[in-house]
Amino acid sequence: MKYRNSFFLSILSGLMLGISWPTYGFYFLIFIAFTPLIHLIESNKNENIFKLTFFSFVTFMVWNIITTHWLYYATLTGMLFAIIVNSILMSLIVLASLSIWKKLSYKLSIIFFISLWICFEKFHLNWDFSWPWLNLGNVFSENIKIIQWYEYTGVFGGTLWVLISNFVSYNLLKKLINHENFKSDTIYVSVIILIPIIVSLIIYTNIDVEEEKIKTVIIQPNIDPYNEKFNRSDDQNLRYLESILNDVKNRNSLVILPETFFSDGSMISSLNYSTLVEGLKGIKERYDTEILTGIELYDVFNDSSRVKKYSNRLENNRWLDLFNASIFISEDIDIYKKSKLVVGIEKMPYKNFLEPLLGTLLIDFGGLSYSRGYQDYRTVFKSNTGTKVAPIICYESIYGEYVSEYVRNGANLLAIITNDGWWNNTEGHKQHLSYARLRSIETRKNIVRSANTGISAVINYRGEILKTIGYEQEGLINKNVGMNDKITFYTKYGDYIFRLCLFFIIIISAFYLANLLKVKK
Repeated sequence: MKYRNSFFLSILSGLMLGISWPTYGFYFLIFIAFTPLIHLIESNKNENIFKLTFFSFVTFMVWNIITTHWLYYATLTGMLFAIIVNSILMSLIVLASLSIWKKLSYKLSIIFFISLWICFEKFHLNWDFSWPWLNLGNVFSENIKIIQWYEYTGVFGGTLWVLISNFVSYNLLKKLINHENFKSDTIYVSVIILIPIIVSLIIYTNIDVEEEKIKTVIIQPNIDPYNEKFNRSDDQNLRYLESILNDVKNRNSLVILPETFFSDGSMISSLNYSTLVEGLKGIKERYDTEILTGIELYDVFNDSSRVKKYSNRLENNRWLDLFNASIFISEDIDIYKKSKLVVGIEKMPYKNFLEPLLGTLLIDFGGLSYSRGYQDYRTVFKSNTGTKVAPIICYESIYGEYVSEYVRNGANLLAIITNDGWWNNTEGHKQHLSYARLRSIETRKNIVRSANTGISAVINYRGEILKTIGYEQEGLINKNVGMNDKITFYTKYGDYIFRLCLFFIIIISAFYLANLLKVKK
């Protein structure tokens, strides 16, 4: 093994993966980004598998650094943890696949690698250290015209497309290098890459979903999350909201305000009678509006039978439940508690194990805070006007099957409320907006997005961004937005591609174990 060449190939793969990524990237590179790493592994197949795994780690480290270094602006520790752990987990997929290759065959190892990668992405959506930011299917979020079939496959369809394309591209490249007949491989590459694009363009051109329009006002207050946000009282924010609705053109509408816009903290048990809710109900009546806004909720109690996994112990045998939530002011009052929580910031991962070691406060991944609570059911806010809006809070918008649960529960419009100001003006907030476009295609629902410091937007069911407010600007979007009751194939069946891949993993693993036992006998 020539180490200089090996480092070159592994770094080249990492650079191509990074440069392909949204929102600045050249997406077409993703179809060949793995080929240098595949060449490195195949040309050194007799080397120790741990050496090859190390070079794959270099690839994934370069990719992670390029695409998610912006986490530094919120937390250096969190950035290092995310980059290193994500790179290690990706490398373990290579290690497992190399083991299959050594004992079985190259073709089976490819099927195993693709299946295991998709299972890893699914795992990354659900474990306590969840970080699905670099799931491969996300790479096309700025090129929505070529992935309209995500309404059938979800993002995992994009991951499958990327991985298969890389292996057939490598076969073509290998034959070109060896001066072999590459006609059939050229056809394979063309079909695998071009057919999904053609199908997508046909869907994009012909799709037409029947909708009913609703008037919306999306507010972007542009409050500095580090220096200003928690110094503004709920009363000040109520007056700010009323000043906007004093303009006649903003009345008779669904008003969307960002995550934790009201951040003083309101006790759940007395919420309906609080000064804040009374003020919001008064605004609703005076301006004939419905209001969806972010809010901090809490509950303090002594009854130990009410303690949940996420409850925080206080002094004197008291407990605290704290929620990053949204509230809907319509004919009735309804709340939803954010349930996909940011690790280290909003929740302690594996709390039952770590809390006895670390105490009640979270690991310092960007500031100490109490753990937030959550709920198991995806609440849909409903009103007599026919509005059935999904209250998606911040980080939740990057979870495809999770968002589809709102639609299965009746949502005809998606509302994303977020605060992306923690990352400054970097790719972080741009990617977060871009990924929302994937949710609109998967569910064929329009999206209204209110971001504290930007970028607030309206996205249609094709994934097209219709209107925005720029980053670090104060303003509002006043627009009629469509609601529809369409249920897509993906909404109905979810991540079925993962389930198929899991089946392949089980079969190949069983074959591998049987082979090992046979060799021992």
